[in-house]
Amino acid sequence: MAKPKRKYVCQACGAVASRWQGQCDECKEWNTLVEEAGATVFQLKHDLQTGGLAVDLVGLDNEISLPDRASTGIAEFDRALGGGLVPGSATLLGGDPGIGKSTLLLQAAANLARRGLDVAYISGEEAVDQVRLRAQRLGLGDASVRLAAATSVRDILTTIGKGKPPALVVIDSIQTMHSDLIEGAPGTVSQVRASAQELIKFAKQQGSALMLVGHVTKDGNIAGPRVLEHMVDTVLSFEGERSHQYRILRANKNRFGGTDEIGVFSMESEGLIEVGNPSALFLTDRAEQVTGATVFPALEGTRPVLVEIQALTVRLSSGATPRRAVVGWDSGRLAMILAVLEARCGLSFSTCEVYLNVAGGYRITDPAADLAVAAALVSALSERPLQSDSVFFGEVALSGEIRPVAHDAIRLKEAGKLGFDKAVVPAASRSKQPIMLSGFKTLANFVDHILGRD
Repeated sequence: MAKPKRKYVCQACGAVASRWQGQCDECKEWNTLVEEAGATVFQLKHDLQTGGLAVDLVGLDNEISLPDRASTGIAEFDRALGGGLVPGSATLLGGDPGIGKSTLLLQAAANLARRGLDVAYISGEEAVDQVRLRAQRLGLGDASVRLAAATSVRDILTTIGKGKPPALVVIDSIQTMHSDLIEGAPGTVSQVRASAQELIKFAKQQGSALMLVGHVTKDGNIAGPRVLEHMVDTVLSFEGERSHQYRILRANKNRFGGTDEIGVFSMESEGLIEVGNPSALFLTDRAEQVTGATVFPALEGTRPVLVEIQALTVRLSSGATPRRAVVGWDSGRLAMILAVLEARCGLSFSTCEVYLNVAGGYRITDPAADLAVAAALVSALSERPLQSDSVFFGEVALSGEIRPVAHDAIRLKEAGKLGFDKAVVPAASRSKQPIMLSGFKTLANFVDHILGRD
């Protein structure tokens, strides 16, 4: 005797509940639980140890050749992918609305089509004429990209399955696709999962590279089930502020290459333009010395990027609670640096508003930025400008110790290429680069050096 089992799936995070409730227990969103048809549960027990098909077991020592990659013609895009598109791979590209996801993929598709490869571009959000108009505006109208506007996965697979499979299939976007084998509207958790599974299955069997465009939530996470990111081979995040012209393509997952690689683009009237030297974008004119500004050599994968960190402190005359505003860095880490400066270095920020900004819309997650942030805060508080030809990096511990960081040689080499002569680093750092190092064991020693107390 079989009986259907009810389940309620959160449309925001994919969590499953046995009964309906107003708030999801996992993501805390309201009114996102929707009832979906559950699988039929059979009371009769079956033995799974027999009746299946035997699978082939092979050894690790079997020889295998590296996959041949197809270059997209965009060096920054290839860098984030790990060297180009791999046949049979599935890539998920997420980003805020209007950031340039469709523009980037249309440019890559046109470059591949101009080289004689078969490319299919399926849009579920725009009509064919809208895609064609964008291509003409970008100067890509002569590329032989096959366009279609469809949302049915069955229709899409039937169309591209005729004849030789395409080298690249672009689906824009996966949230608009629906499978007639699953009940529910497009964009629901079950539809996104089922549609992606069928498309990925086709790509693996036919050897086509699959590019899926994904919507993001207000928190910046890719909408739909979390399992979608596990199903694909590569997850790319397209980041940037609309007020800035620069975009950063970041690899969060890559089964065919390294993670944390980035590609930098500039949004121009003719589309997304590659930025060969991203360090020059995030550095302002340093002809004049200003207080509260330091340069930090960040590291994104194998690429060093020099960014400017700006700090501003404003003393309050009244007893109001001072603000702590951060753009481009972790606010919790800023609170930790302020606490270390007060407890270990004798500086007081309790009566000051603190503003911290990473220039150019860049976002830093590298803990090596601690020393650069501390230097900017001390410079802003004391109104003493730091040397404009110096870079700063090092991790600050709660004890006030300045700890060494990884890949200091790569950071110093990039700083030397851009004309920086000095570097303030942890005392344990050693490098053969032709740049003068100033090492400090503790943050208190460094603060005394800035304030002239040593």
